[in-house]
Formats: sequence, C-alpha cells, structure tokens
Amino acid sequence: MPQAPWPSAQPTPPETLLMTDESEYKNVQEYPLQRFDAEHKDSLELPTDEEKEFRQRRQSLSLVSRYSSDFDDPNLDIHGADELDYDSPYPEVRAAVANTDDPSIPAMTLRTWVLGLAWAVITSGLNQFMFYRYPSVAISSFVPQLLSFPLGKLWARYMPRKRIFGVSLNPGPFSMKEHVLITIMASVGAQSAYATDIIAVQRVYYNQIYSFTYQWFLVVSTQLIGFSAGGIARRFLVSPPSMIWPSSLVTCALFNTLHSQQYAGAGQLGGLSRERFFLYAFLSAFVWYFFPGYIFQALSYFSWVTWIWPDNAAIAQLFGYVHGMGMSIITFDWAQIAYIGSPLATPWWAAANVLMGFVIFYWIMTPILYFTNAWDSLYMPIQSRQVYDNTARQYNVTRVLTGNVVFDEEAYDAYSPLFMSTCFAVSYGLSFATITATLTHTFLYFRKQIMMQARRSLGEQPDIHARLMSLYPQVPDWWYLVLFAAMFALGVVSFEVWPTHLPVWAFVVALLIAFTYVIPCGMIQAITNQQVGLNVITELIVGYALPGRPIAMMMFKTWGYITMTQALTFAADFKLGHYMKIPPRKMFWCQIVAAMVAATTQLGVQSWMFSNIPDMCSQDQKDGFTCPYTEVFGTASIIWGVVGPALQFSAGQRYQSLLYFFIVGAIAPAIPWLLMKRWPHSFLRYVNPVFFNGTYLIPPATALNFVPWALVSYIFQNIIRRHNFPWWAKYNYVLSAALDSGLAVSVLVIFFTLQYPMNGMIGMGLQQWWGNTVFKNNDDGLGVPVRQLATGQTFG
Repeated sequence: MPQAPWPSAQPTPPETLLMTDESEYKNVQEYPLQRFDAEHKDSLELPTDEEKEFRQRRQSLSLVSRYSSDFDDPNLDIHGADELDYDSPYPEVRAAVANTDDPSIPAMTLRTWVLGLAWAVITSGLNQFMFYRYPSVAISSFVPQLLSFPLGKLWARYMPRKRIFGVSLNPGPFSMKEHVLITIMASVGAQSAYATDIIAVQRVYYNQIYSFTYQWFLVVSTQLIGFSAGGIARRFLVSPPSMIWPSSLVTCALFNTLHSQQYAGAGQLGGLSRERFFLYAFLSAFVWYFFPGYIFQALSYFSWVTWIWPDNAAIAQLFGYVHGMGMSIITFDWAQIAYIGSPLATPWWAAANVLMGFVIFYWIMTPILYFTNAWDSLYMPIQSRQVYDNTARQYNVTRVLTGNVVFDEEAYDAYSPLFMSTCFAVSYGLSFATITATLTHTFLYFRKQIMMQARRSLGEQPDIHARLMSLYPQVPDWWYLVLFAAMFALGVVSFEVWPTHLPVWAFVVALLIAFTYVIPCGMIQAITNQQVGLNVITELIVGYALPGRPIAMMMFKTWGYITMTQALTFAADFKLGHYMKIPPRKMFWCQIVAAMVAATTQLGVQSWMFSNIPDMCSQDQKDGFTCPYTEVFGTASIIWGVVGPALQFSAGQRYQSLLYFFIVGAIAPAIPWLLMKRWPHSFLRYVNPVFFNGTYLIPPATALNFVPWALVSYIFQNIIRRHNFPWWAKYNYVLSAALDSGLAVSVLVIFFTLQYPMNGMIGMGLQQWWGNTVFKNNDDGLGVPVRQLATGQTFG
C-alpha cells in the first residue's frame, strides 16, 4: 500500500480504507464477482488484455472468500489481497489519483477563501474581456492552478500564525486540499456566463439596454439553477467508478505533480521525474507559442494549398481554414490542436468517433451539398457564422422587426428569405441527430446501470475512492432544493418585470428539458470527455412555441441549455473533489459563492467594455473586439427567434430536409447495439453518439481543429498506451497539463506585453509581413463564394 502523501500524516490503516464499519463490511460481502463483472463488462476504458488479466486475478481471490473472517479479526490478511481492491479498476484513475486520504488535512481556510475569491475575480474578468476579442483567448483553470501553488507556499511561510476573531491567519503548510478548492473557485465561473450574450445581443442587435439589476438576476439564475440538478444527479455521475471524467484526471495529475504526491504508477518507470518532465514541457510550450501566436501566425493557419492558388474560390472552399473545409490539414499550433479539448485526455475510441463523424459529414456530405448548389449554397462561403439575404450580404434583421422587437412577416416577405452556409445548416442537422441518439444510446447501454445506481448510495460503492469519501458528511438534498427555489424566483423576476415576452410556463418547460438530459448527457461526458449540448433542441422548441420573439427565444434557450451544462460543471468539480478527497459540504459552499462572485465580475467587465470601447462588436473594431461568439448567438436569435423554424424547417420550407436527422439519430445507436449481439468484441462496442456530436463547434471550428487533434489522440491514447503503458501512466496527463498551461501563460504574456500596450503599435511592422497575412488576403480569408452576383442581382 502506498503511504500517505503528506509528511505529517499517518498512513490510513488498510482496514479503514476498505471497511468503515460493520455495515460496510456486510456490503462488501454481498458484492460478488458476478455482480462486479456485470457492471464493468462493457467498460470502454479497460484494454482487452488488461481487462482479461484483471478478471483472472479477481477469480483467484474473490471478495466474498477474502472477507469471510470476523470483522475484528486481527489476523485478517489485508496486505495479501489483490492490490486492485485498494485502488480503482481503471488504469486512467490509478495513473493520476491517490488511493489514500488524511481527513485531518485542512481544506477550507482563510487562505482558501482569499486566494480562491481573488482568482474567481481575476479569471472571470480576464475571460470576459477576452471573450469579445477575435481571436478569443480563454484563461483555463491551469493558470490559477499553477500560480496558486507558489502563492500558497509564500502565505504559509510569511503570514504570521495568529488568530483574528477565532480565524487562523496561517493554518500551517499549504495543503493540496486547499489548493484544490482554490482552483475550483477560480474555474467554476471562469468562462463567460452564457447569459451575458443575451445582454450583449440585446444591445447590439435589438438596441435594448436594461438595468444592472435585470442583468444580475438573469445571469446568476442561469448560472446557479443547474447546480441543484447536478447535486441531485451526483449519485449517478460522481459515485460510480465507471464515471471517470477524463478531464478531471488531467487536473489531478497536475495537483499530484505540484505537491509531489505518491500515487499509482509513480515509480513504475525510471527517467525524469514527473516534476522535471512537467517543467520542461511547460517551458517548451510557453516559448513555442510565440511563433504561431505572434511571430509567424501562418504556422497556426497553415492552409498551404490556398497559398498556391490564392484566387481560386473552389480551392478556398475545400482547403481553406477561415471559410473552407480545412483539407490542408496541417497546423503547428497547440492552441488549434487542443481547441476542442485536450487530445491527451480524450480516449482514442471517442476521438475516432469524432473523426469518423467529421469525415463523413463535413469532408464528404458537405462538399457534395455545396457544389451541387443545395440551398443555393454556391452564392455563400461553404462555412460562415453569419446568415445572408438574397443579395449575398449579411442579413439585416432590423428590416423584419417591429418597434417592440417582434417579427413582422409582411416586412420579411418584402425583404428576403434567410440563407445559411452549408456548414451551418449541416451542423444544425447533426444537432438534431445528437438529441435523439443520446436518448437511444443511454437507454440501450446504460439503463441497467441507472437502475442499479438508483438503489445504491454513495457509501455502498466498491471503489476505494467512494469508500474514503463516505467518511465525510454528504450535502443533503434539501440544500439543492433551497438553491433551486431561490434561483427559480430570480429567473421569474428577470423576465416578468422587464419586457422579454417569455411566459412562466415556457420557463418551466425549459428547465424540464434540461433536467431530463442531465443524467444521459452527463454519463456520455464522464466516459468520453465530450459534452452533448441542448442549445439547438431548445431553439427548435421555443421557435415553434413562441414564434417571432427573439428575446424570449434567447432566454428559453439559455435556461434549457446552460442549466444542464452548469449541472455537469458542478458534477465534474464534485468528481475532482471525489478524487482529491475534498469534504463535499465545503466544496458546495466554495462553488456557490465563487460562481456568484464570478458572475457579478463578468457583468461589471461587460458593462465597462460597452461603455468605454468604441465600435464594440463591429466588424472593423480596431482592437479586434468584434464579438464572434456574440455574432453566432445573435445569428441564432434571428434564425430561431425572429424568422423562426416554421419558415425555415417546416414542410415546404428551404431546410425541412434537416429534420430527418432526428430519425437518423434515433435509429443509428440501435444498429451497432444489435450487431454487437452477434460480434460482441468487435469495434462496434465503441460506436457512440459522439459520432454526431463531436463536431458541434463547427462553425467556426474546421479540420484545423479536428484532424490534428485526432492524430495526437491516436498516438498517445492508442499507440503509446498499448505499447509503452508505463510511460503513458507516468507522463501522459502531466504532458497534457504542461502543454495547456504553458500555452495559457504564453498567451497572457504576448497579449499584455506585445499586443495591448501602446494601442497595439508594438511590432506593427512584424505583423504585416507575409507570414502573418498570407492566410488572410486570399479567397479563403476574404470569404469569396464560388458564384458571385452582379450589382442588383439576387438569388434564391
């Protein structure tokens, strides 16, 4: 058994690790091998050969026979047991997570609150500021995770050990549990709150500016109401060992590296220590990004084919990276490779699903649709985040709205139908398929596990981490119910007091949609590291239910979509706390308070930006604050809220064929499931709804973000893992953390030292050389379509 990682801590007795009381002992006795195999037989996280070895070892030493002696028997042979009983059955978890705990280690201290809330303000404020800039730069949780470590050490060394009002200023050495809570507080609300885009779109598209009170009620309600659902669903998404949450493992590996944690796999391979390996990889990533990020940006947008034929629009549609399908493939920028998530944290079978879906739908189907002029596509770029009128210009939504921001059908008939690029249309079709495929897949593959978990509590899980966590008091369900009631009230006030055209019944329907999908979508994310979004299905529903009301549509969509997303964020953080042995009640309060602080900070930053930055969200804004995500959000409000699905997708309308994707998604998961009855060990067991959903970021993402990402995943999660498992277990997640954090720090340094000061004039000459302009000044960068209209001509 590994010793406890903290010098001052005594190792937890093995019998305590396995059995906390007599009732737990009985639960262990009643957990036979056949039941374990039934639960884990379809696991996609265990390689076939390792799974067989694991089962053979379990057969030779079953749980029932090993614990048949009396509970207090001093001769109980714990140390001779199979070591996997002391750890997770999954190699990913064993490679990144300690299987010991010391409950006496402090977690929630004054140091935790000061550093955690400070980072909650800094990261949320910076991310909100950068959110409106193109290209956007997101400060990930790795930055506060890294920088909090030396700050905590300095606090422990120099802060006087005194008490003020009974609170210790310096509780002693900076602990890993404090570090985990600080990082969670920094990250829980770090990304721009989804509802801030409602406020931005109201300003930019519909000329509506309401008070800060309205904004705060709206944003806080949408951010926190999902936490209640995540808390209720924790018994399905956090407790089961099979719910791995790969992204949390990367974070665990970095924590263990920083704190010199001893954990599974730490001593299985010689060579560089994980700490030194992390340092070298971090410095390399930091230095390298200066080239694709500032000095030679064509290394990032390496669309070399379009450089050869810069004025060929057809080549631009296929090989371009800005408005094309990205068949040039190559990039030398980790920011582009990891744009859709770290490939080192995504299982290869999940990445293969994403890649196969991308190739079929975007490299085969989309070009066929485009070049056959389906939906009059040749008059637009093949990929764009805008919508167009029949003159191939950006759609002017103000021409089809009344003064009350309600759709005017007569004005619409006099102006123009609405047209989408081919990629935009296909992305909606895949979103339709994802919704039904998720439900079918979850029913076929997880129905037994859901029913089983409904009958078992957290403390009854066989996995060692759940047994250690059973020592801590759990968050009672009534806390989540009180939180839900409070946030529900804030939401009702926000749309009833101000003119939003959203009725209460629609608010309730939006929440029901989100709660329905929390568990199935959470299971898929916990296993595949891919999240299924509900933004499109909520848009479709509200578009039919409340046609012509764009503000109501945006609110319905946000509560229906972000409630589920926030629930999964809450569950993912709880899983991180589960791995790192953080008391659940302390985790709860840190998440709630930090989320409220972050939301308030983001609203303050947003208000300042719109008041002080000239031409905010215009296409020619000189500092790059063109608001690309707000543009996508506003475009969706036009498609689904203004014009509405009845004039786009209903029978006889231009895009009605996309609705067949609902049927495709419902049927598709049943095909491999049925075939697996005949070939149970074939590749079919890896087919997943990620096949439809993995490309949900298109547009604006392209092959630039998918093909290199899948290649890296194949190398590390398949080749290296299979042929050099000790190296993979020791370094894989550390490498992922180092590359991501080195990139994040490099982005900060470049922006605040070279791009932001002196009104962007530093290095102006360097920014104009060929290597920084070649991908912008061709048909791809300019978005030139294959067919161009003469002056005054229309299409469609």
